[in-house]
Amino acid sequence: MRFAAAALLALAGAAAHAEPDPFPGAAAAYLVSVDGAPLWERAADARRAPASLAKLMTALLVLEDGHLDEEVRVSAAAAKARGSRLGLKAGERVPAHGLFAAMLVGSANDACLALVERGGSPAVFVGRMNAQASVLGLRDTRFGDPCGFDSDRQHSTARDLARLATVAMRRAQIAALVGRREVEVATAGRERVLRVRNTNVLIAHFPGVVGVKTGQTHRAGHNLIALAEKDGRRVLLVMLGARDRWWDAHAILTQALAR
Repeated sequence: MRFAAAALLALAGAAAHAEPDPFPGAAAAYLVSVDGAPLWERAADARRAPASLAKLMTALLVLEDGHLDEEVRVSAAAAKARGSRLGLKAGERVPAHGLFAAMLVGSANDACLALVERGGSPAVFVGRMNAQASVLGLRDTRFGDPCGFDSDRQHSTARDLARLATVAMRRAQIAALVGRREVEVATAGRERVLRVRNTNVLIAHFPGVVGVKTGQTHRAGHNLIALAEKDGRRVLLVMLGARDRWWDAHAILTQALAR
């Protein structure tokens, strides 16, 4: 998989150039960049649980595998996935592109696992995720679960996740989905039509936000990556272990876009 080197280099020197942290209580770790240049950060290199932000790496690998028009048979394990769900049933078949949309927009774990199993075991897929993390220079990132469930073998940082999000948003299929308020997913033959809303409430309530992903587990707390655009400027925000995710994200993005 080839990615633009500029997307990775833009945040490489963030620690050396970011301004003093103006939002010390917003999150255990966070990072803000404007047009790829660092603005504010707090503990941006601290290792924390990424939760469903890990699905951005899963999405990149699913795109690499291609064949999104193929139907995927939902396994019993996928149908039983806990947490955020699309509501899949064991044995039914769903186009891969529908599962892909549900995974990114609604953070659906049953859709995520069904996609992962399409190419083999979750353990093999995790190995691919870690290999790609190395390719992308995510030095403080290690994946242990393809859908973001807590694992002793899984961690990342705000800085690494900002890089991952930058790469992901350069893929048109991802960027188009994460900015949608809702998606519709139909099983084979349209036997069932399922709808899932975007877990990123900023999409509907903050003008200019175009993505990208939320995450939440017991270990991670509330995580968020948000990308906002205004007057030709792009602000990327990563929050890990956020205290009041939506209100603080609104304040941070508002202030960053006003500079």
